[in-house]
Order: sequence, then C-alpha cells, then structure tokens
Amino acid sequence: MGREERLSRVFVELADTLVSGFDVVEFLHTLTERCVELLDVGAAGVVLADERGNLRVMASSDERAHVLEVFEVQNQEGPCLDCYSSGKPVVNEPLHGDGSRWPAFCREARAAGFRFAHALPLRLRDQALGALNLFSDEESRLGETGQVVGQALADVATTGLLQARAMEESRVLARQLQSALDSRVIIEQAKGMLAERAVVDLDAAFRLLRGYARNHNEYLSDVARNVVEGALAPNAVTSTLRDADKRR
Repeated sequence: MGREERLSRVFVELADTLVSGFDVVEFLHTLTERCVELLDVGAAGVVLADERGNLRVMASSDERAHVLEVFEVQNQEGPCLDCYSSGKPVVNEPLHGDGSRWPAFCREARAAGFRFAHALPLRLRDQALGALNLFSDEESRLGETGQVVGQALADVATTGLLQARAMEESRVLARQLQSALDSRVIIEQAKGMLAERAVVDLDAAFRLLRGYARNHNEYLSDVARNVVEGALAPNAVTSTLRDADKRR
C-alpha cells in the first residue's frame, strides 16, 4: 500500500470515530499509533491541558513515550510545554543532553533511545488544547511533508476533542433544560394544590411557595415537589398566609 493510500485510510479511520459518544482516550491512542506508522517516528504521545491550564498525559504509542511524557510534564521541561505555551510547532530538536534548552528532558529522552523530538500544537484559532509529541529513534529529521502530515493529524485530534466538548456541553444544557421543564410542571401542580387548599388564586399560591422556600432556605422546585409528593403538608405552606393575616 502506497503512502498516499495509507494516509487516506488513516484519515477515514479517524473521521469514522468522531461520532456521538466516541471514546476520547481510545481515539487519541489510535492517533498516536497512526503517527508512528505514517511519520516514521519511534513513538508519539498526546498531552492535553486541564481546566487550570496544566498539561496531562492522555495517550502514548508505547511505554517509553508515556514515561518520558510524564517526566516532561512533572518537571515542566520539554518540547510539548514550549509548543503548548507558544502555540507553534517545535520540530527537529536534537536531544544532545546538557547543551540543549531542556537538559534534564534530553538526558531522559536519550536514555530511552530517542534522538530527535518534535511537538505540534493541538490548536484551533485562539483555543489551545495541548500538543502532539513525536520522538525519533534515529538521527533523522522530520521533513516538510512529515511536518504537514503531522500537523494535519494534530488538527484532526483538535477537531475530535472540540466535538467531544461540544457534545458534552450540549448534553449538560439539555439536561439542565429538561430539569427546568420538569420543575415547572411540578411547580404548577403544587400551585394548584395550594390554591385549592387556601382558597386563593394561582398567583397568591405561587407567592406562598416562594415565600416558604425563601424562609426555609430551600429551592422552590424542591418545596413544590415535596408538596406534590406529600412530604410537605400544604397547611405548612398556607400557614404563612394565615400568619400574615394575623399580623395585619
């Protein structure tokens, strides 16, 4: 199979995983494995930023890369940190030990058998999500074509992650909306029960519910549900109306 055909199949494979409810971790592990196959690098890994902006290791093509990336993140030194903070690629960095800008990282990387390091940003416009790390076993550089393909794979990962985030936010919003709708139904039921018991109109019944919730530091929807389910006697709520009448 030619390089172009392999590349095409990989992009189709990755695109096929971007469906509702897809497994993000499995997706990223597949990405790292395909990077090794397509780019002729020794290993690959993905680090992502958490909500505080701290990088976390999410996927690695093998244990060597995983251990090295953990070291990199824990020691705050290495190509993925520079790539993430700048939003720009770091490519063809030789791992020459103490003479490097990352002396401790380079010693660990060379001990693991790596000779060159690269990092490509997972970024869409002003959104920086993390970085794709690539490690070369041989004394060979990542060519222009390799850089283009690598960045394209990083962009696919970014798209997948943003889609996963959007789907989760959509699910959260849908749950919140459904919860609000359900609460509204319960409140209407409670209003009707209180209006009948206190012989008041629905507006007054709603004021009773709100007044009880505020006085007892409870959620309005919880008070209404307790009234409907019988956990809170309507008389306990309507008594606030009688108390108000007495004070007049």
